[in-house]
Amino acid sequence: MKILILGAGKMGSFFSDVLSSNHEVAMFDTNPDRLKFTYNVVRMSDPKEISEFNPELVINAATVKYTIDAFKTILPYISDTCIISDIASVKTGLQEFYASVKQPFASSHPMFGPTFADLRNLSTQSAIVISESAEKGKAFFLDLYKSLHLQVFEYTFDEHDQTIAYSLSIPFASTLVFASVMKHQEAPGTTFKRHMDIAKGLLSEDDFLLTEILFNPYTPQQVEQIREELGQLLSIIEKKDSTEMLEFLTKVRKNIE
Repeated sequence: MKILILGAGKMGSFFSDVLSSNHEVAMFDTNPDRLKFTYNVVRMSDPKEISEFNPELVINAATVKYTIDAFKTILPYISDTCIISDIASVKTGLQEFYASVKQPFASSHPMFGPTFADLRNLSTQSAIVISESAEKGKAFFLDLYKSLHLQVFEYTFDEHDQTIAYSLSIPFASTLVFASVMKHQEAPGTTFKRHMDIAKGLLSEDDFLLTEILFNPYTPQQVEQIREELGQLLSIIEKKDSTEMLEFLTKVRKNIE
């Protein structure tokens, strides 16, 4: 296929590396400097060049804040049969956007990022493909993710948002709370250092991405669970109730079996 990737960031570069050996790939970024170290792809910074390339599939890897704007920039230069796709971790507004355009769409979410995942070995990672996607686009991403040995799931837009609220909002909120009470440690323990590494990785992500994930409409009920469990733990600690602490630890160990 002729595939156009929007955005020369970490995920855009990852997809170009994966796809360029079997497909004709072009990469578009409005900042030409970001294209300097891209290889085996046609580089574009002027949207008019897209017409000549005539892609069959567009993969939008722009920062989540600019996902829809990036689509709007290139829509005048692609055919009505070109499949447009996103890999956004936040799907807010995308379902409505896709309903407003002529092109078929495919939406997916690789549930890994360059901050924490080993991109050379993704067998322990997952991906979600949105079930409302056009069949051809859905089949492309299902095949692609399976070829990368990812665990692949099909969810609706709504099911995706519920999953993200649980799988991302809880660790994000927990990590932010941990980091918010931190102070410099002269002799940090192993557990502290591991938590700190996670916090530094999380806070290296785009602020808008973190905000949008936490603003997911399903997030508040998940964060409320954290508050309830913290309240229970604080009560046990204040009472120094060994029996309740044992019950609490037993419950937690069951949760992570």
